[in-house]
Amino acid sequence: MVAVTDSTTPVTSHPRVDVVLPCLDEAEALPWVLARVPAGWRPLVVDNGSTDGSAGVAREHGATVVTESRRGFGAACHAGLLASDADIVCFCDCDASLDPGLLPALVSRVTAGEADLVLGRRRPTGRGAWPLHARAGNAVLARMIRRRTGARLRDLGPLRAARREALLGLGLTDRRSGYPLQMVVRAADAGWRIAEQDVPYRPRTGASKVTGTWRGTVHAVRDMRAVLREPAPERRAPAAAGAGSR
Repeated sequence: MVAVTDSTTPVTSHPRVDVVLPCLDEAEALPWVLARVPAGWRPLVVDNGSTDGSAGVAREHGATVVTESRRGFGAACHAGLLASDADIVCFCDCDASLDPGLLPALVSRVTAGEADLVLGRRRPTGRGAWPLHARAGNAVLARMIRRRTGARLRDLGPLRAARREALLGLGLTDRRSGYPLQMVVRAADAGWRIAEQDVPYRPRTGASKVTGTWRGTVHAVRDMRAVLREPAPERRAPAAAGAGSR
């Protein structure tokens, strides 16, 4: 069940952009994150069962709050995608590790017709920003994506931008940790042009729900393996302009 409350002032910029911010107990980080969402863009904070008052903090800082009762990172991301009515949808973690103020550089590559999906390639800025085990796992995952799809990626960046209609056309089904991977795999299978943009990666606020615990790590590995086992469908062009993998 998805519910939307406290919408902000309608966006008048062209193209219209929504920023999906999946949220589980991120009250401490939210003010910093929301202050950096570009002017005229709508922040969609998807509360996924927070108990620290995150939803109230988000409303106080001008965000639209989407409530997703089904737990899971993918469930939160997809609820935000379904709640959006913008031309372009961006995704950004809600833990202050990534600056949504960097998103215009990613969006411009989509609107210019240069790419169909742009991922922020994380570049750590301080000790503890990206633990070695998580970085190593990401490198292995990038190689697996290349073998599975041919896409030459170096990071499964959580900061990303694409056209909403095209994203909906991918038919994403994962509702757990495999959602970001499934988006990339299905986009590559569909012949999308996938590009990377270097972005600074800061130490997150609070503990990670995935790499911060063994249970979260095990669940993430299981979800991602399931995505990579999906058979490649017949290639099709994305709803956005242009085709051809990068």
